[in-house]
Amino acid sequence: MTFSTDLIPSLAPAEFAPDTSYLNTASMGLPPARTRSAMEADLAAWAAGRSDPVGYDVPVGASRASFARLVGARTENVAIGGAVSGLVGLIAASLPGGAEVLLAAGDFTSLTQPFRSRDDLSVRTVPLDRLGEAVGERTALVAVSAVQSADGRVADVSALRAATQQHGARLLVDATQAAGWLELRADQADFLVCGAYKWLLAPRGTAFLAVSPEAAETLRPIAPGWYAGEDPWASCYDSVTFATDARRFDISPAWSAFVGTQTSLELVEELTPARIGRHDLALADRFRTGLATLGHQATPGRSAIVSVPGLGGAAAALARADVVLSARAGNLRAAFHLYNSSADVDRALDVLSCLPVG
Repeated sequence: MTFSTDLIPSLAPAEFAPDTSYLNTASMGLPPARTRSAMEADLAAWAAGRSDPVGYDVPVGASRASFARLVGARTENVAIGGAVSGLVGLIAASLPGGAEVLLAAGDFTSLTQPFRSRDDLSVRTVPLDRLGEAVGERTALVAVSAVQSADGRVADVSALRAATQQHGARLLVDATQAAGWLELRADQADFLVCGAYKWLLAPRGTAFLAVSPEAAETLRPIAPGWYAGEDPWASCYDSVTFATDARRFDISPAWSAFVGTQTSLELVEELTPARIGRHDLALADRFRTGLATLGHQATPGRSAIVSVPGLGGAAAALARADVVLSARAGNLRAAFHLYNSSADVDRALDVLSCLPVG
């Protein structure tokens, strides 16, 4: 089989210089050089006493607009947060007591735990491939990751959208393991949440919620502060006049993190998720074929995340050889992104070939 790999070869020397074969973006992405430079400049300005708090509205606004473009949303329909769980908590808090919520078995707890923490909701967990058929008249919400963290399986978001619309339920999609390499549209869901520190290459501490205007009417701010105001800098004291758009769900931003988020999202936009996705998938295909040659069976499906059930213990041996992967739910998990090349794939396979199959 011939693989079209290394589709973005010229970028790595300019923007990335890892000391390892880093195949762990599903845990955290690597910052581009432009992001590191922007954050170092921001730190220097802060240390020199020259930071302007009002000036941070620029990277916050630019990050919001960039994420909106990446998922095909209107900027005014995007709220900012610090982590996915906080944004999901906003949605969980809006559900009436007794509402049925469907979750995929084994999904990431930042998405599922806000619902499980409410003992007055009817939470059902079903296998990912049966999620659509489980939607019924009692279902209020389906919450699912577009790409599963533990093993890289890709959800059929279009089918889930059709099922929820048929039964009058809403759909919440977590794009944290997808945005940046898998093309997604905000209009495929009522709520689209995303942590930016993985495939979007941002610092940890920034997250986004794209919400349809209709779905936004079902929510109310649960931890509003000054940044949820129509004019945040006029909302620092006494009462807040909430923003009329999705900004009313904002939390106060981590300023420096958004400085880095702006530049990282600009790079993803420049390259496009479509191009990045072709690169990532080509490398993942090469790895899957190599695994089969070595006698290892990867989880079925096509994804930028490749997992091998039962091989999680090999992660430590790979790390000693400067090949960075992760062990998740007993799986050996490799994640391929734009700073990886076929040499990284081959290096991982070479190390695995020296380990016993079993």
